[in-house]
Amino acid sequence: MTASAPGVEGALKRFTVLALLVGVGLLVLVLVAMPLRYLADRPGFSHSFSPVHGFVFMVYLVTVADLARRVGWSVRRTVLVMLAGTVPFLSFVVERRTVREVRESALV
Repeated sequence: MTASAPGVEGALKRFTVLALLVGVGLLVLVLVAMPLRYLADRPGFSHSFSPVHGFVFMVYLVTVADLARRVGWSVRRTVLVMLAGTVPFLSFVVERRTVREVRESALV
């Protein structure tokens, strides 16, 4: 890896935004949409919000793949960061750790 890989700062910013969006979206699904759907028999919000969250998650996956390619992550690390977006609160933790590690590695 070079001292400053091209495009890493932009990829890191995109990753940060998408990780936060996915994390908040997942929390909204788990804490609001699903209880409304299954406990209050009001599926409207879930039907509207779930596809939006799904699309944002797919963009998150592409963003992680782009960042991984730019910084030279292994396939295992890339998949683990991708999976972090499927566990409530974990995307926030992984996002902070990832940003710190990439910046410390002098790639930015």
